[in-house]
Amino acid sequence: MMVLYNGGLLPANAVRLALPNRGLFFNDGFFETLVWADGRLRYLTQHWNRMQRAAAALGLVLPGPLATPEALTATLARLVAAQPAPAGPQRLRLQLWRSGGGLYAPATSAAEWLATAQPFAARETPVESADFAATVRTACSPVSFCKGPNALLYVLAAREREQRGLEEILLLSAEGYVAEAGAAAVAWIRDGAVWTPAETAGGVAGTRLAHLRAAAEKLALPWHAGLYEPAALLAAEAVFTANVAGIRPVLRVGEATFASDHHPVLRALRAAEQRLLRPE
Repeated sequence: MMVLYNGGLLPANAVRLALPNRGLFFNDGFFETLVWADGRLRYLTQHWNRMQRAAAALGLVLPGPLATPEALTATLARLVAAQPAPAGPQRLRLQLWRSGGGLYAPATSAAEWLATAQPFAARETPVESADFAATVRTACSPVSFCKGPNALLYVLAAREREQRGLEEILLLSAEGYVAEAGAAAVAWIRDGAVWTPAETAGGVAGTRLAHLRAAAEKLALPWHAGLYEPAALLAAEAVFTANVAGIRPVLRVGEATFASDHHPVLRALRAAEQRLLRPE
């Protein structure tokens, strides 16, 4: 497998990260998970917006090969083309971390980066069992919207999910509001509208959810983002999760059951989003 390390193509087993490494020492950076399909990056606008926000929040300057949507696309196209079997969709992970050493106070705004690729597998099957986490809570911070700074929280949530034998776990904020799923955004449908947690609940700003919102606008479908207690989700007609791998109807949360996979609004929303994804 070939990777891109600071713009250079090389075999994955040839990567040598210099020490000190602020990503390793202090988690001083962020990452994006992207999908390459049909000769382009899906959800490019949404990923780019989150990357810009993350870099600004951390005080990082995006390297030249990643510094514009066009540059990002061209750079990751090189990575896809270098893979043994690049014909199918690819799941790409782009990791950025601050250069240099030091203690907590950084000495530079420059960033290093690594991009890797693997075959993409969509995950659209319904979630048969989910429940609210009992051991971890989210917390809103200047970096809670991006991927990476709070990674340990999601490791702990995944451990609880496996220990409880759940297919998905839902996270609440420290104040008890619905925030997100373990590795995806969460939303629900009630009274002909979509309801989602606000970023102030401490969850990641989902790129797929942002793309779905654009599809909802095409349908003139009302969209509400706010601070909602679990009872609001449990009173929904349909619940679903969304990330780059897929939109998954949720059939059960705790003891509450939902016919999410058959809900007409969710079906219409998914169809509208697929139309937005078609190459022009």
